[in-house]
Amino acid sequence: MNEENQKSLESLAHHTGMTSTSKACVIGSGPNGLAAAIVLADAGLEVDVLEAESIPGGAARTLPLTLPGFLHDFGSAVHPLGVGSPFFSSLPLQSHGLDWIHSPAPLAHPLDDGTAVILERSLDDAQRSFGVDGKAWADLVRPFVNKWSEFIPEALRPLPMIPKHPFLMARFGLHAISSAKTLTSRFRSERTRALFAGLAAHSFLALNEPLTGAFGMLLAIAAHAVGWPIPRGGSQSLTNALCAYLATLGGSVKTSTRVESMSKLSGCHLIVCDITPRQLLRIADDHFSPGYRRDLGSFRYGPGAFKVDYALAQPIPWKATECQRAATVHLGGTFDEVAASEAVMTEGKHPDRPFVLLAQPSLFDSSRAPKDKHTAWVYCHVPNGSTFDMLPRLEDQIERFAPGFRDCVLARNVSSPAALETMDANLVGGDISGGAMGIGQILFRPTWRQYSTSAQNIYICSASTPPGGGVHGMCGYHAARKALAHRSSWQS
Repeated sequence: MNEENQKSLESLAHHTGMTSTSKACVIGSGPNGLAAAIVLADAGLEVDVLEAESIPGGAARTLPLTLPGFLHDFGSAVHPLGVGSPFFSSLPLQSHGLDWIHSPAPLAHPLDDGTAVILERSLDDAQRSFGVDGKAWADLVRPFVNKWSEFIPEALRPLPMIPKHPFLMARFGLHAISSAKTLTSRFRSERTRALFAGLAAHSFLALNEPLTGAFGMLLAIAAHAVGWPIPRGGSQSLTNALCAYLATLGGSVKTSTRVESMSKLSGCHLIVCDITPRQLLRIADDHFSPGYRRDLGSFRYGPGAFKVDYALAQPIPWKATECQRAATVHLGGTFDEVAASEAVMTEGKHPDRPFVLLAQPSLFDSSRAPKDKHTAWVYCHVPNGSTFDMLPRLEDQIERFAPGFRDCVLARNVSSPAALETMDANLVGGDISGGAMGIGQILFRPTWRQYSTSAQNIYICSASTPPGGGVHGMCGYHAARKALAHRSSWQS
């Protein structure tokens, strides 16, 4: 843990009378649950992490989903906010086996003319490659790329709070509140607008909605500041490193331990929950006030994901060969096409030409597949709880930019929204973002209390809390810090 975080926790321990006899139970071993556990264990608490599944990690797991020798990331695959996380960056995770791999370019966005728009890692290279839009692109992101270490802790903290860097954040806010459609009006080339559309579409929102610009900007800034890397061996490597570091602090992770009732945790002074409001309500018994139960019950989940994992006989045969430089590829065509796809999805329908997010980790990490074989990780957005089979439409989009793709498929594992939820109860209706990303639920998620609940010793730290989805651990970090600051209310 870095010096600033260590001093802060020592101060909390001193002022709250921290003793090693206090016990904390963390429900869920996703990145946020493990982050919370590390903060609490580092502050001197006895910590048990209770995980329902047989393998820790939540959506950050790597599993043999197709054929022997092929490893697939169940949920998250590419981690700009993982490598850039202020908390994860403060931990010695490399000493516990985490190795970040950067593809030559973070992102490729192919077009129908057989070329691809490439988001280069270097901002100077990106400015040159974007031609007539180079200066506009640089003017938009450079202030935050240059001050990443000041910017990202502010961007990944709960709101509303008084920022430590008010001018920097005010500048970001002026752009971020805009829709992606508004922000891209500064670009003259359809190619640049298409690339930004794919970035903004990570929001699961229609691209004419406020705040979609913020998602596009944050991912673009991260690409230049820290890259979009993959962990060698898969996302499980990040989880394993967090578990190993937690063990050095005396914490433990107990898998295959499903918590069905809070009443079974009577020996815990503090309970921190890396679960969504639906699960929290189900296990809370009578611990919460009627008003808080109503607030949790009104929480809105976001759209779902329809995901396919592929075992491939060869690399994907892109028409635009430059796509082989990027671990992440966005498939959707022009800005208008991506926008139309997301608009249809947010209306509860299924687009004929969905926006598709694709990762090809085995091009850069040979541990993911047998020799000369490859993997692909692919999903598109669908309405929450959708039962519609998007496989033909999803593969048509891949074939559009990589003719012959289907001929490369050795095996596929299709995960509907219901299947995703079965494998990780936090993915309600296939929602991988921890809840809808409208303004209200970004500022106050899951309720106005944020991490706190109506029970003094129960906190929530999942992606349903600020700053929301993404593998960064900051929900868990902030929840644990808040719990420690209010120790006097739960230690007795």
